[in-house]
Amino acid sequence: MKAPVMTKEFDLSFEFFPPKSLAASFRLWSAVETLQVFDPDFVSITYGAGGSTRDLTCSAAGVIAQNYGMPVAGHLTCVDATREETLSVARGYAAKGVRRVVALRGDASDPEAGFQPVKDGFSGSVELVKALADLGGFDIAVGAYPNRHPDATSDTSDVDHLKAKFDAGADRAITQFFFEVEDFLRFRDRCVAAGITKPIIPGVLPIENWAKTKKFAAPCAIPIPYWMEEGFRHAAAADTERLFATAICTEACDTLLREGVDGLHFYTLNDPTLTADVCRAIGRTPRHLELQASA
Repeated sequence: MKAPVMTKEFDLSFEFFPPKSLAASFRLWSAVETLQVFDPDFVSITYGAGGSTRDLTCSAAGVIAQNYGMPVAGHLTCVDATREETLSVARGYAAKGVRRVVALRGDASDPEAGFQPVKDGFSGSVELVKALADLGGFDIAVGAYPNRHPDATSDTSDVDHLKAKFDAGADRAITQFFFEVEDFLRFRDRCVAAGITKPIIPGVLPIENWAKTKKFAAPCAIPIPYWMEEGFRHAAAADTERLFATAICTEACDTLLREGVDGLHFYTLNDPTLTADVCRAIGRTPRHLELQASA
């Protein structure tokens, strides 16, 4: 494993999901407080499939924006909502001080049926981005896919669709998680060749549970490397799964930084421990330690 990057300046951002119970609320606020010491550029709050957590997402985003002093990005999807209903959520974010939006087509409530626009709804993420840009005042992030999106017909169509979102007014893209760094780097090269110049932030998923991670990857059609499968099998036998997960995530982040990315977006799943370990390993000093060092 290479020595971690210790001096390069880079942005961090963290994704959380909204709580559905009192116990889940405590886990969320604990995660936010644990990771805020790394001075994230922003944090984001997800939207459930079919917009199922819309009110919870808006509430959680507002609480973080108003009480934790961090920029917040609220997710926004096109699923099962008219244009006006969708844009009313964006206006609600703005009223709570949330001026960043992650604009996504979204997953259908019924995965087998696939995404179907409702009457008077957005046809997809490009139309949504254009409408948000027309509203004005938002920093708009969109999704990007180093491994081909299940609905894409080719690698080229993924890049073309991303370019269309940028042309519609998106400011940056955040990728789906991936297992092989080379998949992200090849995707970035294709984007550059297509004339895309805006930031593409790699999405990083620290692997807290390998079996669950594989279940997340399956519907996204993300290939699982043989070396990783074997690595976790041996680590489980030796009871060193956490050590292995920390090492491979740190190595991936270090390689991405050495390859010139300006930021990393961590999918925390509301569990901050492994993410915090990796942040420290790649050279991001928690704020309280910086204050102690300067005292």
